[in-house]
Amino acid sequence: MSRAHSVAVAALRKSFGARNVLDGVSLEVAAGSLTAILGASGSGKTTLLRLLAGFERADRGTIELGGEVVDGSRYVPPEKRRIGYVPQDGALFPHLTVAGNVAFGLRSRPGVEARVAELLALVGLDGFERRVPHQLSGGERQRVALARALAPDPALVLLDEPFSSLDVELRTSMRREVVQVLRAAGVTAVLVTHDQDEALSIADRVAVLQRGLIVQCDEPAVLYTRPVNGEVARFVGHGNLLLGRLENGVVRSVLGEISVELGTPAAEPCAVGVLVRPEQIDIGDAAPFSAPGAERTPRGVVVEREFHGHDVLVTVRLDEPAWGPDPAGRPGFEVLARLPGPSAPEPGARVSLRVRGTAAAWLSRSQD
Repeated sequence: MSRAHSVAVAALRKSFGARNVLDGVSLEVAAGSLTAILGASGSGKTTLLRLLAGFERADRGTIELGGEVVDGSRYVPPEKRRIGYVPQDGALFPHLTVAGNVAFGLRSRPGVEARVAELLALVGLDGFERRVPHQLSGGERQRVALARALAPDPALVLLDEPFSSLDVELRTSMRREVVQVLRAAGVTAVLVTHDQDEALSIADRVAVLQRGLIVQCDEPAVLYTRPVNGEVARFVGHGNLLLGRLENGVVRSVLGEISVELGTPAAEPCAVGVLVRPEQIDIGDAAPFSAPGAERTPRGVVVEREFHGHDVLVTVRLDEPAWGPDPAGRPGFEVLARLPGPSAPEPGARVSLRVRGTAAAWLSRSQD
């Protein structure tokens, strides 16, 4: 079993010509863990992976693998880093068999056939030794690529969008299988992806890369429920981003009074941004205007519903907000609510809304 590397990246910078791709990235990955780097296309995810692998050199900053500097005060070439790399399309050699692809980096080592057989069994492809890449499905090719990356017994495996070319159903099953293989191999793994579901579902920690910086790195549940700002909240899952005024621990907003958890202590009263996830919103019949407290109850009309089988995503256009005009100045402010099961109000239905639980909040000078 591999002696897994920890990874420590500090103040890493990389430019290509006038384009600044990474602008001071810092990241720590625990030995034996799986960390996902989540970012939009062009955010620098693959550049960061290539720097870890040693395919590119950093302009400034430091990379340590297992406590050893491999880029910074000294440079260690890729073949000396004990790293396995799985590119986006697998990049198998078309003229080699499955066994030949897996054994490519093992030619000078004893026991090659036994090692190849062990790895193919690990990835569920025993008996595929004599096949060639064009005889394999997309998922099978990715398994071969993973086996090839694991063949030299690496301490760190890097995966560059490994599931992006697969269909949705295969992608889901492949995620589970790859995680099981990585755990069984005992390696540290870093995966880059633009798919938030992928990152949240399989990683121990998720690092969000934006504008050349890691803006937040947390466990998936923390990232989803307590994003550090509105930009991260928009990028990770559906969410309703509001502005409000925090006073005595409660925010007054277009959705009424909301209990919040503020990431940074602040002097109240103050303006804050608030994230309310769709599943935190309860929908009921529109409160009669004569009912006690009705003037404070957010109400609106259903304008759209999306059926997803296990739940329904409902869009509600609010009436004039209970606490005055929408502070962001947006007419017809709309919110998303996620309701379990197939039943949900039809478009045109008038409803009342209530926020359940505690929402994330952060100091805000604007809609953040």
